[in-house]
Amino acid sequence: MGMKDQFQDKSEQWQEQAKQRAQQGKEQAQRGKQRDEETERLLSEEQDRLDQDYDA
Repeated sequence: MGMKDQFQDKSEQWQEQAKQRAQQGKEQAQRGKQRDEETERLLSEEQDRLDQDYDA
């Protein structure tokens, strides 16, 4: 195996690793977005309960 082949193999490995990290980042961002939506929903529900208590 020549030097050129070694560099090409290493380059391909790095590209694959970069793709995997990008995919993991997307998945983490999606989970973060879902948590944010859930938190927002819970805060909204809590605010509604507080508003009802004050209206009563």
